[in-house]
Amino acid sequence: MQPKLHGFLVAAVIAAAAQFLSDHYGAPAMLMALLLGIAFHFLAEDGPCKPGIEFTARSVLRFGVALLGVRISAELMVGLGAELIGLVIAGVVLTILFGLAAARLLGRGWRFGVLTGGSVAICGASAAMAISAVLPKNEHSERNLIFTVLSVTVLSTVAMILYPILARTFEFSDEVAGVFLGGTIHDVAQVVGAGFSVSNETGEVATLVKLIRVAMLAPVVLVISILVRRHANGADAGKRPPLLPVFVVGFLFFATLNSFGLIPSQISDAMSDLSRWALLISIAAVGMKTSLKRILDVGGQAIFMIVAETLFIAALVIAGVMLLGH
Repeated sequence: MQPKLHGFLVAAVIAAAAQFLSDHYGAPAMLMALLLGIAFHFLAEDGPCKPGIEFTARSVLRFGVALLGVRISAELMVGLGAELIGLVIAGVVLTILFGLAAARLLGRGWRFGVLTGGSVAICGASAAMAISAVLPKNEHSERNLIFTVLSVTVLSTVAMILYPILARTFEFSDEVAGVFLGGTIHDVAQVVGAGFSVSNETGEVATLVKLIRVAMLAPVVLVISILVRRHANGADAGKRPPLLPVFVVGFLFFATLNSFGLIPSQISDAMSDLSRWALLISIAAVGMKTSLKRILDVGGQAIFMIVAETLFIAALVIAGVMLLGH
């Protein structure tokens, strides 16, 4: 265990530094952890930290995703209403399909389309890491993951500033503004920041809508895992993922417990904080595993794709809200 401990502790220190920068300067913690991790890439190339960095980027990540389930409950679903839940689910599914279509059109691999589409559709960096865990690996997997996490975090921060201005410009009601912000911004923290900058009601609706998108993480990862096992073969398949990944089982287990009110609010809050720290530490480790040069090799097409996916889900949610007459 000791070799793994070295790398984990380095990642934890980087995560703590990222959180400090976020608390004192307003920068997104995920983005800071990623950039600081990249700066320490040399530690992952060889030496005593390498096993721990590998362990943290893989196992700690999955632990953090599993604990995300404590944020979800059936009561959240009922509170939003069937029509808006349908709109959120349609937005997730269609954005992933748009990502696949864009990847095919631009000559990118299907893995990249699923990864970027899923991260934009569901919950940004957390979704990117969860989806990456069940995709078959190739030589571009880590580069694509880092690029996706970096891109969705930056785009989410831009949206947190820009989208509330758009909501005021178009004179959206508090409910419509909440659905727009929660249904389009990638990361949970930025949704909360954007929503409550408009009004308390907008913030509450935005957070609710966002958590419905987070709830889609488990079924989406499960479907991807099943399709990979069924259709990928040979060199394209790599090591086949399990039919039902353990971290997805954990996510569903905690969501079920929370739905039945079996997790006290203090414990739920503590588990949610632990999940956030686990994801922050793991993204620092993922950053350490990837060189900046490899990220820059991803190309302009990839940037165009992820921006297009972001605009697609924004247009889709606005059109859906207008059609539903909210």
